[in-house]
Amino acid sequence: MTETSITSLSGLILSRQQAETANGVDLIFWLSTERGPCRVVVPQQRYVFLIEQDQLEQAQEIWEQENCRPDFIRPVDIKTFNGKTVCAIYTLKQQLHKWCQLALMQKNIATYEGDIKLSDRFLMERFIYGLVKVSGQIDWLGNYWSCQQATLSSETSVDVIEANTKLRMVSLDVECSPESELYSIGLSYGNTANSKQVHQTVLMIGKPQVAEDINIVWVKDERALLSKLIEWFITHDPDAIIGWAVGNFDMRLLAKRAQLLNIPLTIGRDGSALKWLTHRDDPNAGSVILNGRVVLDGIDALRNASLHFESYSLEFVSQALFGEGKLIATNNDKGLEIKRQFEQEPVTLARYNLQDCLLVERIFEDKQLAEYTIQRARLTGLALDRRGASVAAFTNLYLPLLHRSGYIAPNLGDIQAQHSPGGFVMDSLPGLYEWVLVLDFKSLYPNIIRSFKIDPLGMIEGLLEPEDKTIPGFRGARFSRTQHHLPKILDALTSAREQAKKEKNNAFQHAIKIIMNSMYGVLGSSGCRFHDTRLASSITLRGHQIMQQTAAFIENKGQRVIYGDTDSTFVFLKDCQNLQQANQVGQELALQINKYWSELLREEFDLDCYLEIEFETAFSKFFMPTLRGQDTGSKKRYAGLKATEEGEEMVFKGLETVRSDWTELAQTFQQTLYQKIFAGLPVDEYIIETIDQLNQGLLDDKLVYHKRLRRPLADYVKNIPPQVRAARLADQKNAQLGLPLRYQERGRIGYLLTINGPEPKEYLQSNIDYQQYVDKQLKPIAEAILPVLGKDFNIITSDQMSLF
Repeated sequence: MTETSITSLSGLILSRQQAETANGVDLIFWLSTERGPCRVVVPQQRYVFLIEQDQLEQAQEIWEQENCRPDFIRPVDIKTFNGKTVCAIYTLKQQLHKWCQLALMQKNIATYEGDIKLSDRFLMERFIYGLVKVSGQIDWLGNYWSCQQATLSSETSVDVIEANTKLRMVSLDVECSPESELYSIGLSYGNTANSKQVHQTVLMIGKPQVAEDINIVWVKDERALLSKLIEWFITHDPDAIIGWAVGNFDMRLLAKRAQLLNIPLTIGRDGSALKWLTHRDDPNAGSVILNGRVVLDGIDALRNASLHFESYSLEFVSQALFGEGKLIATNNDKGLEIKRQFEQEPVTLARYNLQDCLLVERIFEDKQLAEYTIQRARLTGLALDRRGASVAAFTNLYLPLLHRSGYIAPNLGDIQAQHSPGGFVMDSLPGLYEWVLVLDFKSLYPNIIRSFKIDPLGMIEGLLEPEDKTIPGFRGARFSRTQHHLPKILDALTSAREQAKKEKNNAFQHAIKIIMNSMYGVLGSSGCRFHDTRLASSITLRGHQIMQQTAAFIENKGQRVIYGDTDSTFVFLKDCQNLQQANQVGQELALQINKYWSELLREEFDLDCYLEIEFETAFSKFFMPTLRGQDTGSKKRYAGLKATEEGEEMVFKGLETVRSDWTELAQTFQQTLYQKIFAGLPVDEYIIETIDQLNQGLLDDKLVYHKRLRRPLADYVKNIPPQVRAARLADQKNAQLGLPLRYQERGRIGYLLTINGPEPKEYLQSNIDYQQYVDKQLKPIAEAILPVLGKDFNIITSDQMSLF
């Protein structure tokens, strides 16, 4: 680093803080830049909310009575959705900001936009999303750059964006006693494909021992452990800390232990201490305050990226992805095993500690979680560590555009929440078919919004315009042809996604897809200030219409539609002979349907059409079951043999083989049974053989049910499901053995069905009730498909014929 002073710098926002002063609020942003970390201060900002201008006089009287006068009031040229002009109410202190609003609300005077965080408002109004350009006097302070009187603007340079979308990350994991005393801290830094520096170590309390395969730094006690951690952060200076429940467990524990020992844990980039702030309304939740670094939790990152797992434990996710898990996999209390290893085999515990760090790194790398998180911030302005928050993302994108159109946002509850119809689901025609095509509308709901100009502002303006000049919606909605923002936001996102696909930037295109698809959900959510059933219904009911008319168009072409679901249409090709013919028909149908909708929208609505259907899949064999015990076709449940030039692949949707509440026996049985039926092979012997193996105890390892306890055990009073009965038995046994109770406050349990009822797998005492598994697992699966072959499960199994 040769220069000590520069005038501009660009980077990625890592953290946001604010500090109140006598002159207002200092907004503090920490950036990761190519030239090193940078602390940016934007001084003298003010809290703001809005009220209707004709209520200002009454508001001032209330403030006088309550002795909470705002610092500044200014009329603004902007209005509510009801057409009322407003004025802005400014304060220098957050407490006064809250008091002034509360005093008005208690007198039924509406306040607007007072819930928007000051830093969020500052950034969104400048269209700053994730990446920012800083201008001003920027000085190097030895460890980081500092700009005290900064001017911020949006960074749009492609080269700068590409250079500032990487983070230096450390995977951190803490091991402790059952009483929360620290044992060790695992740290893996830079262990990714793009990193030049790799450093792995475990900081551990204890007497030094030889460990050739792992780097252990031995310290004498907790104080020394925390001091060594501070040294490590000063030396390696990461941008991000990643882990599994790393905020709510690891960082929280470190902050609590440091507080207990009266040691400032100064791992912030400016030498400030780590802090944990407990939420007032939830003592089990809180926030990490760590200046200059961001804490990214793997569980939150997976959920934000819409990556779903039956369980989000590190063991389950790593096993599901890599077939590799944690180094302690005891069925008894893990905390006691960790304590035993610390006391007797500390090197073994160090390996376990570091393995957790490496698993987290591997998951982040494999699923591009850091990249996804950065791109999400770039697109929406959400903080890197923000969970969920699709409503906040929508607000960030939409609100500044709305303001520039002369409107403020409505409040939650201004429009009464009403149910909106869901996606279209067609009654299916059950049966076993050869050659079924699937045609999918690309991004159906976003493209309905784009095509029909569905938009909060567009509806407000459209209802003011002559009816014949607007675009009709549903449930009384009409939309302006010219005044709208959401369609343009989606236009930009669509173009960006297509470019990301061309560049094979999977993290970016995935982030765009999730954000685009969330736009309908936000408008249909009562938790969004723009919620209005007329908006949501104009999307879903238009979707119903499009799906129904598409099915009718296909039927008129001589093909048969056997099912439709939200944006997918399933077409049976009666006379198809091979994959080449199926592909040709699918491609021709897609072209014809797209032409049909393009012409229809032009002729009927004078609109450009963004609807686009694609030929997605050809199934050489396809099975749509009936509802159990009925003749009616089921919905969202099917199986098929997907045919491609590379070969065939079994696909299951909604059936037992993809459901976590069915046993491995049921899943394996269904997969094999369907494969045989699709291949035209006999199935009687397979069914009998499976039952024989079951009764002989050869399949016992496949009989475990895994279910989650959704409530504490004590909350189950009237209806006691099997998993609860098994959990109670498990904890009774744990208590007898002097082990901690594992299932009192929710959890996930494995159990089997025995002649004495459900029992936990770790404490199985009774004989397994094999007949229950036949009746409740195998029989329902077989009876769903055997009738299409003219077969009956009871007849096949009636003579209990054995193959052995």
